[in-house]
Amino acid sequence: MRESLLAGARGLYLAVASLVGSITLFVFSVVSLVLIPLGIGLFTTPAVLLAVRRFATLHRVQAGEWADVSIAVPYRREPTRPGVAGQVERCTRMLKDPATWRDLQWLLVNMTLGAVLALIPPVLVLYMLYGWVLACGVWKPIYQAGGGEWYAFIHVTSQGTAFAAAALGTALFGVSLYVNRPLLRAHFLLSRTLLAPTATMRERELALRVGRLEETRHDAVDSSAAELRRIERDLHDGAQARLVAMGMDLGTIEAIVEKDPAKAKEMIAKARQNSGEALTELRDLVRGIHPPVLAERGLGDAVRALALRLPVATDVDVELPGRADASVESAAYFAVSEVLTNAVKYAQADRVWVDVHHADGMLRIAVTDDGKGGAVIGAGTGLSGVERRLGTFDGVLAVSSPVGGPTMVTMEIPCELS
Repeated sequence: MRESLLAGARGLYLAVASLVGSITLFVFSVVSLVLIPLGIGLFTTPAVLLAVRRFATLHRVQAGEWADVSIAVPYRREPTRPGVAGQVERCTRMLKDPATWRDLQWLLVNMTLGAVLALIPPVLVLYMLYGWVLACGVWKPIYQAGGGEWYAFIHVTSQGTAFAAAALGTALFGVSLYVNRPLLRAHFLLSRTLLAPTATMRERELALRVGRLEETRHDAVDSSAAELRRIERDLHDGAQARLVAMGMDLGTIEAIVEKDPAKAKEMIAKARQNSGEALTELRDLVRGIHPPVLAERGLGDAVRALALRLPVATDVDVELPGRADASVESAAYFAVSEVLTNAVKYAQADRVWVDVHHADGMLRIAVTDDGKGGAVIGAGTGLSGVERRLGTFDGVLAVSSPVGGPTMVTMEIPCELS
C-alpha cells in the first residue's frame, strides 16, 4: 500500500510538472525560435533550450530513481566560447543537435499523454476519498440543492447509492495497489521513446567522436615528434655542449697540471661549474618530460608544486579521492602548466585560483585569474595546444575571457580514479 500511495503522490507531482513545466517551456521555445530572424532569438534560444535540457535531465533522473527506467543523455558535449560569435555558434550547434528537436517533441507528448498517464495513479487514490465523503452525508445537501451528483457511473440520490459510490471508490483503490507503479513506469517509458538517443544518433555521435579522436591522434603524433626534436635540441645546445666543454677542460688540465698548477686549479673550478649547470639543465629537461612529483605524489601535489613556482599569489583547491591513469595526469598537468604560464605571461594577473576535482566520471579543472582578459583559443597563446592535448583523451576546453577580465579556463577529461 505504501508503494501505491507513494506512486500516487509522485504521479500527482509529475502531472502538474508535465502540464505547467512542459507548456511553459514549449511556449518559450517557440517564441524564442520565432525571434531568431530578428537577432534576439540568437541570445534567448540557447538559454531556453538549456532550461529544456535541464528539465528533461531531471525527468531522466526521476525515471531511474522512481521507476528503474534508464534514459541515456544524448546531448553533444562541447566547450563554450565567449563573446557574441560564441553565442551565435552555441545557438547554431544546439539547433543542429537532433536531441534538441526530440526534446521539443517530448514536451508536446509530456503535456498530453504523459500528463494523463501520470494523473491516473493519484486519481485512483483520491477518488476513493471522494466516494467516502459522499457516503458520510455530503450527497444529501448536493441532492437537495437540485444537484445530480454522479460518481463514475453511479447516480448518487440516496444513502444507498452513496454507499455504492464508496464501495466503488474502495474497489478503485484496490485496483490502484496493482496498477499505480506500472502506470508510473509507463509514463517514464513513454518519455524514453523521445528522450533517449536513437540508434542513428548514437552512430552519428560515435562517428563524430572517432573522427575527432583520429584528428587528435594525428596532432598527438605530431606533438610527440616536435617534443622529441625539442629534447634533442635542448640536449645538443645545453647539457651536451657543457659536457663536451668540460671534457676539453679536463684534457687541458691533464696537460698543464704539473706545469701550471694555478691555471689547472682555475680550470677545475670552471669544469665543476659546467658540471653543475649541465646537471641543472638535465633536471629541468626531465621535469619537462615527466615531473617526478607527478609520478610520486599525483596530480594534486604536482599542481601545488607548479603554483609554488609562480611569481603571483595562487590558491589551489584539490579534491581527488584517487589517482587517474598516468597519461591522463600528465596531460592534465601540462595543460594546467600552460594555462598558468599564460596567466602570468599574457594576462598579467595578480592572483590565480586553481580548482581540481573529480565528479560523475569527469576530471574537471578550472583556472581563474584576475588579469586583463581577452584570451581566445587559436590566438597563439598556447590554448590551441592545450585543446589538442585534451582532445587526445576525448576532453574539452572552454574559455571565458572578456576584455578586462577575469579569465576562466575550464578543462574536462573523462576518466575514472583508482
